[in-house]
Amino acid sequence: MSDHRSLSVPEGLDGERLDAALSRMFGLSRSRTAELIGAGNVLVDGAPAEKSDRVHGGAWLDVTLPPPPVPPAPRPEPVPGMRIVYEDPDIVVVDKPIGVAAHPSPGWGGPTVLAGLLEAGHQITTSGAAERQGIVHRLDVGTTGLMVITKSEVAYSRLKRAFRDRRVDKRYRALVQGHPDPLRGTVDAPIDRHPSGDGRFAVVAGGKPSRTHYDTVEAFRAATLLDVRLETGRTHQIRVHMAAIRHPCAGDLLYGADPTLASSLGLERQWLHAAGLGFDHPVTDRRVEFDSPYPDDLRKALETLREQS
Repeated sequence: MSDHRSLSVPEGLDGERLDAALSRMFGLSRSRTAELIGAGNVLVDGAPAEKSDRVHGGAWLDVTLPPPPVPPAPRPEPVPGMRIVYEDPDIVVVDKPIGVAAHPSPGWGGPTVLAGLLEAGHQITTSGAAERQGIVHRLDVGTTGLMVITKSEVAYSRLKRAFRDRRVDKRYRALVQGHPDPLRGTVDAPIDRHPSGDGRFAVVAGGKPSRTHYDTVEAFRAATLLDVRLETGRTHQIRVHMAAIRHPCAGDLLYGADPTLASSLGLERQWLHAAGLGFDHPVTDRRVEFDSPYPDDLRKALETLREQS
């Protein structure tokens, strides 16, 4: 059955191309949103539109999403820029680049971590859906950094339990607008889907318990670099919590970031990076720790801020 949605464009996406705005709102690939628009499944203020049309905040969208197909099992595919940080018979740790999803999903036609691992010759044999073999946690398409994927069933079950029991150390770096007060703190606020149904998540009464700890690393005139650690792992958690305290991640237009600042820093996505990952190896019990350097776009944004300061 088709899914029909009527919703408004978030103010943070004012001026975006229609296909790009839909991609951010629904988590679909740009090619998929272009197909929807081309098929007449998207109306803007009641009228058909082109994928290159610019939308304004508050514009009313009527979107008809056809029934999602069953995601195919991943096939080997090279993923440029994806780096293998560590591998053994039970796990593999990768440094995920921008524009790559963890696994295939309806509407996503771009590269995936699993496809890249298959291309590199890794054999992943775990239970669960075929398109999610070995996946125990995920990163947003627009978030870079460290992911661990399990290759054996024993590693899969034990590491899933470790994530659920909050025994995995997940450390992020986030550049946020303005200057959080206090400089070090905790955001403890429940998260669920945004009531608008526009693809965002939000702090919602009765949502899933969510805790984010942050600490200031470096302050600039217009932004602050934070070290962020998660107790829970909700979808978009850091992005939602930072926006909730009025300090959205720089470049995160979906959650209200200033597009002028994003443009001045050359950002085309949220400044958010999974910089550190630590856990007890699910088979050997040996503690393993991994770190990831900033990718070029995030590093250049910091250099620009330092020059301005």
